[in-house]
Amino acid sequence: MSNPHKGRTGLDRIRHAAGYSLEGLGSAYRGESAFRQETWLAAILLPLAFWLGRTWIETALLAGSVVMVLIVELLNSAVEATVDRISFELHELAKRAKDFGSAAVFLALAMTGTIWAAALWHRFTA
Repeated sequence: MSNPHKGRTGLDRIRHAAGYSLEGLGSAYRGESAFRQETWLAAILLPLAFWLGRTWIETALLAGSVVMVLIVELLNSAVEATVDRISFELHELAKRAKDFGSAAVFLALAMTGTIWAAALWHRFTA
């Protein structure tokens, strides 16, 4: 059985997919305060990554870790929206799903903080 919503191919599919992606980013920015805060943090940190990184690897790690936080936050928001769509009723599995998403964001933030702290330490003490 084929999906009637999967009929586009080639450049038409890419154009529509890009549009949906931009809609998703805009919706996340408007509707998710954590994503909005992380976007503003990324607006500051991404340019700094090019200044702080001494090699392309350091720059990629610094910038990539910031982008990873945004990606994980989007996935967390998707999980939360899906759980809320199914039911607002308190349920142990819904709580676990939301807690797992939150933990993923926490780990991404911790990883980013560690990478940035190490780069700053290396830059100003070495």
